[in-house]
Formats: sequence, structure tokens, C-alpha cells
Amino acid sequence: MTSAIESVLRAPQLQADLRRIGEKVLNQERITPDEGVMLYEKADLSYLAALANFVREQKHGNNTYFNRNFHIEPTNLCVYSCKFCSYSRLIKQKEEGWILTKEQMMDIVKSYDQKPVTEVHIVGGVLPQMNLAFFTDLLRSIKQHRPELHIKGFTAVEYYYMFKKAKVNYTEGLQLLLEAGLDSIPGGGAEIFHPDIRQQICEDKCTGQEWLAIHEAAHHLGIPSNCTMLYGHIEQYWHRIDHLERLRQLQDRTQGMNCFIPLKFLRENNEMSYLNEVSVLEDLRNYAVSRIYLDNIPHLKAYWPMIGKTTTQLSLAFGVNDIDGTIDDTTKIYSMAGAEDQNPTMSTQQLVALIKNVGRRPIERDSIFRPIQDYSEIVFPKNEFVALPVIQNERSN
Repeated sequence: MTSAIESVLRAPQLQADLRRIGEKVLNQERITPDEGVMLYEKADLSYLAALANFVREQKHGNNTYFNRNFHIEPTNLCVYSCKFCSYSRLIKQKEEGWILTKEQMMDIVKSYDQKPVTEVHIVGGVLPQMNLAFFTDLLRSIKQHRPELHIKGFTAVEYYYMFKKAKVNYTEGLQLLLEAGLDSIPGGGAEIFHPDIRQQICEDKCTGQEWLAIHEAAHHLGIPSNCTMLYGHIEQYWHRIDHLERLRQLQDRTQGMNCFIPLKFLRENNEMSYLNEVSVLEDLRNYAVSRIYLDNIPHLKAYWPMIGKTTTQLSLAFGVNDIDGTIDDTTKIYSMAGAEDQNPTMSTQQLVALIKNVGRRPIERDSIFRPIQDYSEIVFPKNEFVALPVIQNERSN
């Protein structure tokens, strides 16, 4: 496993400062914020791939995880106006949006009754009428109908608004949702924590510190969460490292985060469409640095509906060990922003093929990353199999 990283560290042309960082990674020592910025600015992709893949295989070997899930998006109307968002519509634009009733959302849940999904992911816009009482009632109904279904629900932005409106603190509000059936929290709404960036792209919603405080409160209640970062817009590399450092410090305190998901800025149909999207090479650079820097967060996810299937396959050589789930055509967040997959759905067979075709071991997991099924030796009937591209992956062994 160490052959690739040892090889790049012996390269005579490698700068001394980068060699020192590589030696720290090889010895499983934590790198500093300045070293994180240096990796973004100075390291070439092959070097980053070797380091990130080493960290990935130290933590997970060859395993690559996915789950079988579906999304419910209660509304795309929102009281907030984030400049990067292609998904939400202001309340005054209600003719362009949707608001689902509790009954409509339960119909979505019931449509999966005969399907082996393990998770429902609930996120959407922020509306006054979709308040704490509304969502606790929804969660209870879901659990009454299908008790074993894991509910991963609501971003910190949604929590901040619903708790403020209900006049409860973070702990009180989360406790009510926990009792109603909440199992874990997704990582959305983090964007970039630094206030200088946040003020320019999403100034009217909760601050980075408030996002972190809500997740910390959840962890103290035993509710695990994920975390994200929106990259590739107006931020600089040091803003990304500042963001990762705040996540790393929170994880040091609580150990409550399961997975980090970098989210790529997509430019279509939003107020920041004047910006160019970053390249696939920058996507891979960001995955690698994230894996190296976040030494205490177990999993790194590539969200395939956002970056596409081929880039997702490439990311598995840059530190990524999870590719999310089947989705089943139930999310519009990234298709509305111009993502490659306008109808984002993959069958279990397709996910397995995507992973196998780059030489990794496909493992179905539950929502908190406990293995359910190893698909490495399973052969699907040909009439159910849809091939995906094969990308050669020169991994270290």
C-alpha cells in the first residue's frame, strides 16, 4: 500500500516542503493549515493522488460504499436568497415552485414500500408554514409507517429557522425531532464558513458559527451528521482550508461527523452564472486535499449526481471511498443547476458496475456506514445489467 507514496517521496524533483508534508502523511501525522494551502497551490495531481489514496486505503482498504436511498424535497420555495442557488425560488415566485403536503410526502414514502431502500433524505427550502411542529408530525408518520427506514433530515439552515420560529434552543429543537424519529443530519448549508465569503453569497441565512453549533448540539445528543463545503466560486484556497480546519476542530471535540462531501458550484440558472465552473482536475485536487486534511472524518463522498459518473470514477483514486446512493430520480437540486445527469438515478447494478470498473470493491452500507452487502462477487443477470465506462485505475496495492 505504501509503494506509491514512497515512490513519489523519493522523486528528486519534489520540493522539500512538499516532501515534508508527504512524510507527515506517511507517518499519519496531522498537517497544518499552511501545509494544506501549500498542497492546493504547489502539489501536482499525481503527488496528491498518491497521498490521498494512501490515506483512503489506510482507512478503508479497497472498499467503496453506496446506499439505497431516495429523496423528499418538501418545497423549493425559500425565505432566503442565496446567490449560488439554482434550486430555490422566493415566495413571490411561487408559480415556479412546489410545496408538498404531508400526505404527498407520505405517498412518496409509501411508493417505496416494496423496494429495499434503507434511507429517506429530506431537505428543501425554508418556509414559515413548514415549521418544527409540521416536521415532527411528518417524521412520526414516516416511522409509524416504516420504522426501520433511516431518516436523514434537514440542513442546519432549516434547523436554524425552524428553531428560531418555535422559540426553542438548538438542543431542545433537536431533541423534539429525535423523539419524533430523526436519525441523522445531512451536511448541507455549510457553503464556505468564512464570513467574508458568506456575506457575498448567502448573507441572509445562518452563519458558519451557527451551522457548526447546530451540528455540535446534535452530536451531544447522539445524532450523527455529515458535513459539506461548496467550492469553485469566489473563494480562495485559504478559505477552503479555513473551512476544513473548522470542521476538523469540531470533529476533534465530538467525533460526530461520519462523512465529508465537497459540493461543486454549478453555474446555470443562478445569480453567479457569470463565473466559470472549475475543471475536473480542480475537482480531483479538492477531493485529494480534503482527504489528506480531514484526518479525523472517516469517509469522503463524491456525490455523483453533481459531478457525473466518469468524474466520480476518477475520484476513487483521489481519496474518495463513498459515492452516495441510488437517488432514484428524486432530487432536483443539481439538475436544476446544470448537472450532467438531468434525471439522476442509478440502479444498484449500475452503482456496482461503476465501482467495479475502476477496480474497487462495492459495499452497500446503511446511513451510518455499517456494511450491509459485499457485491464484489455478485454477478447480475445480463438483462438487468447496464454497463458503465471502464477507467483504468493504477492503485497502490
